[in-house]
Amino acid sequence: MMHKKMDKNVMDKTAASTEVTIKGTQQIPMQSSAGKREYQIFVSKPLEEPPSWGYPVIYLLDANSVFGTMVEAVRLQSRRPEKSGVVPAIIVGIGYATNGPFSSERYYDYTLPVAVSELPVRPDGSPWPSHGGAEDFLKFIEEDLKPEIDKRYKVDHDSQTLFGHSLGGLFALYVLFEKPYAFQTYIAGSPSLHWNKKWFREEEEKFLSRLNQGNGDISLLLGVGELEGTHKSGMNGNALELSKRLSLKDSRVNVQFNEFEGEGHLSVLPPLINRALRFALKRNVTGKK
Repeated sequence: MMHKKMDKNVMDKTAASTEVTIKGTQQIPMQSSAGKREYQIFVSKPLEEPPSWGYPVIYLLDANSVFGTMVEAVRLQSRRPEKSGVVPAIIVGIGYATNGPFSSERYYDYTLPVAVSELPVRPDGSPWPSHGGAEDFLKFIEEDLKPEIDKRYKVDHDSQTLFGHSLGGLFALYVLFEKPYAFQTYIAGSPSLHWNKKWFREEEEKFLSRLNQGNGDISLLLGVGELEGTHKSGMNGNALELSKRLSLKDSRVNVQFNEFEGEGHLSVLPPLINRALRFALKRNVTGKK
């Protein structure tokens, strides 16, 4: 009898297998109208009906690596917004046609032009991939991607977040400085400020001037892993000093700096995502003001 019972629970090796998908998600191929660059856009729409003012939206860079992590974090935590501080939100991941977690094309999209002589030395000593396309990438987001998302979903235009890590964190800060009101919340994880450090220091005053011309406050979360503090780029120190300068110079920027204990450059992503969700979405819990 025991033998027969066990047979019923054994997986049928002849049964056809199917791919596992995340419910409520889809993938949309897109091409930039300016540079004709190819992207894979990953979108997660909440199963809940949207509030009358629309869903908040989080635009996520490097979607091939962290889209699933963020989608599942939102799905689980938004079940009890009053407890978690996280409401249902649309996640728009910007990725590439690759099966790997990262594409070398990110170097072009996330960076400003820099003279080769000014670039940091690559860890393996090889030349850096093509870089300097941040301006065109921002145009793609603003002129191509956002209008497409607006057509497909009911969006809250007063609650939009940009999330980037490493070079993606650098790009998030570039957008903050260049066009601060493109988003209401910016998450810059382990930002590679050493790549364009000179540009950012020169642009700070212009950034503050742009803030004075807009309406509303802007929130910025800078997050790094504790173990990144020993990196020769000075990543943690650069992020901390930036948070201090922005906090002192203009009270309209709500700046938060977090160093996650025991985490490195990649392991910091899950705790950073959890912190980012509460940082970006908590104000939506009690409803639209």
